[in-house]
Amino acid sequence: MLNDVYAVASPDTAFSPSMSFHIHTPLLLSRPLSVRLGKPVRLKMEALQPSGSFKLRGVGYACERYLEQGAKGFITSSGGNAGIAVAYCGRELGVPVTVVVPESTSARARSLITLEGARLIVHGKSWAEANEFALGAASPETVFIHPFDDPLLWEGHATLVDEVAQAGCKPGAVILSVGGGGLLCGVLEGMTRNGWSDVPVIAVETAGAACYAASIAAGKPVALAEIATVATSLGARSPCQQAVDWASRHPIRSVVVTDDAAVGASLQFLQDHRVVVEPACGVALAALNLDIPELDQASELLVVVCGGAGTSAADLLGWMPS
Repeated sequence: MLNDVYAVASPDTAFSPSMSFHIHTPLLLSRPLSVRLGKPVRLKMEALQPSGSFKLRGVGYACERYLEQGAKGFITSSGGNAGIAVAYCGRELGVPVTVVVPESTSARARSLITLEGARLIVHGKSWAEANEFALGAASPETVFIHPFDDPLLWEGHATLVDEVAQAGCKPGAVILSVGGGGLLCGVLEGMTRNGWSDVPVIAVETAGAACYAASIAAGKPVALAEIATVATSLGARSPCQQAVDWASRHPIRSVVVTDDAAVGASLQFLQDHRVVVEPACGVALAALNLDIPELDQASELLVVVCGGAGTSAADLLGWMPS
């Protein structure tokens, strides 16, 4: 079912070459986590990006490049965060944006997309269905911005590692969430160019969306039959090929946690650091509670707090088991 929810006025901002959409986010030493684990735990606070997640890094870079190549507008598919980021960039660049989301996308995420001035279309029960519709609506002038599978995205996301390296920090392990693999590919690209090829990555997802774990085991991208998780931002049924290929040339540990663990970790993070993050981000925090050899052996840890603007504290409390 197609539901054209909102149509809004065209943006009124003129494009300026070489705009920077993302901010240099804080790198914080978490006292609560450091005490709990008995070693320094640093947090790359991507939740503080203007759009609410790390997505702004790669999306902003891709939007600028495509605009330079002649794009007159953008269309994207998203479970929430990528759509918010593309809508934000469209408003800043002064070009129209259409965001196609599945029915599972939260009302909060939908409202944030339209707040940025984008046209919102709700189509399908899953991201895969929304993505198929968005691809069909793209044109030479209205460029499709993929939420995770585009080298331009990975190049933009890699700046996250550049900032950590510039701060003089080289961790013993990096912990991050993985869905379609865009963040993973970007972080690994950044780690490689900063000489971190010996640093293991802990890639975490929920049991109801564990396409990356299945793909690593199979040695090729595997498509899940369905997505069954509250971490809807991890709702890709299959990871991109590049994310799977990285497993053969960099030490990656695939970890799967429960929804309850992800929600619980998000709530603990709110208590410890007064910042709300969605369960798709909480999965990385939840991994800190597990016995993982790479984490035990590392003298210092880096957690990518990837964010998620579509979740509220009330949502997190509502997802806790009764």
